[in-house]
Amino acid sequence: MKKIVFVVAPKVFRDEEYIEPKNMLEKAGIKVVTASTVVGDIYGKIKIKARSEMLVTDISVNDYDAIFFVGGGGSSIYFNDKFIHELARDFYKSDKVVSAICSGSVILANSGILKGKRATVFPGDAQVLIEGGANYTAKDVEIDGNIITGNGPLAAKVFAEQLIKALK
Repeated sequence: MKKIVFVVAPKVFRDEEYIEPKNMLEKAGIKVVTASTVVGDIYGKIKIKARSEMLVTDISVNDYDAIFFVGGGGSSIYFNDKFIHELARDFYKSDKVVSAICSGSVILANSGILKGKRATVFPGDAQVLIEGGANYTAKDVEIDGNIITGNGPLAAKVFAEQLIKALK
């Protein structure tokens, strides 16, 4: 069974960007594990209360086929997190799927893995991707090698479909 780890902020993550991919991936037979800076309850921007099963610092690349950085305002806690950047680079170097949606793509840009890659992000964060060396496309979903990025909550379903396709 394929496994993916979702990296989620403990609060103000974007509800749709978490729940739609989670439900679709699980329905496709992919094991989803949620990680955050806390173990226990985490809270979406709108109304979702979810559960983090582990700390992000306990994520091991060898245990997962993919990593997904959920967007929303709360994801900014990871924008300059050196451990998270190293984790993204380790998944990338291991040829695992590295994915992010909305502002979560800023994490990938700041980790350095988007240099020379096609990517998308929430439009307000486009400059960060460009400064990080990405070829910003403004598409709803962009795929470049083992990197999948989405631009926001309205793209959550198509993003999840591409993630499932990459993991099958």
